[in-house]
Amino acid sequence: MNLSRIALATGVAASTVLLLAGPAAAHVSVQPQGEAAKGGYATLNFKVPNERDQASTVKLEVNFPAEHPLSSVTPEAVPGWKIEITKGKLDKPLEVHGRKITEAVTKVTWTADGSKIEPGYFQQFPVSVGRLPEDADQMIFKAIQTYDNKEVVRWIEEPKASGEEPDSPAPVLALSAASDDHHGGGAAGDDHAADDKATDKAASAEGDKKETHAASSSSSDTTARTLGIIGIVVGIAGVAFGVLAGRRRTA
Repeated sequence: MNLSRIALATGVAASTVLLLAGPAAAHVSVQPQGEAAKGGYATLNFKVPNERDQASTVKLEVNFPAEHPLSSVTPEAVPGWKIEITKGKLDKPLEVHGRKITEAVTKVTWTADGSKIEPGYFQQFPVSVGRLPEDADQMIFKAIQTYDNKEVVRWIEEPKASGEEPDSPAPVLALSAASDDHHGGGAAGDDHAADDKATDKAASAEGDKKETHAASSSSSDTTARTLGIIGIVVGIAGVAFGVLAGRRRTA
């Protein structure tokens, strides 16, 4: 009987721990599609779970780190959600592909517009970004989650030096080693790589076109010269034939 009571008490305690650990683990997070390489481009997914049983998430605000401004931030359209992009002036302009960038995105806000994240569900909000910093191992995106009962949850606490997870951790993006092509992984990297390939292909096609035109011109010139020589020969032959015919008539 004592053993049964102990086992029951242990089971209840374990269940309580699981129940308490569940909500704490379900927080706003960020993960790249593929990899997020230093100096490259990537598509990031901000994953937002609904932690409440009696309320739905209707708004998400993601703040982009000011210490690592990004020259390009393009959110993907999410059905049922309105997107607002906030920009700010840079203290130090960025130079990307030979042009200066004087402002960068500081925040992206998704607001429910015919949709919401109901209890027991999560929603992903994709964003194409670049170029990622080369002098950092991670990026911290502080997020604010709002429910339809007016509750606001701030996921803004940075990682602790001890490695212990804070109560309301901010989404952290780990950056991988820089790749040779600086395009990074994921859809965004593929898109930029595709653009470069398209440019190279167009340049190659233009070069082939010029070479073909040059070859055609050369061939035309050769043909013209040949026909000219043949005409001269025929002309000379005609003159010679005329002279001979005249002599025969005189004789």
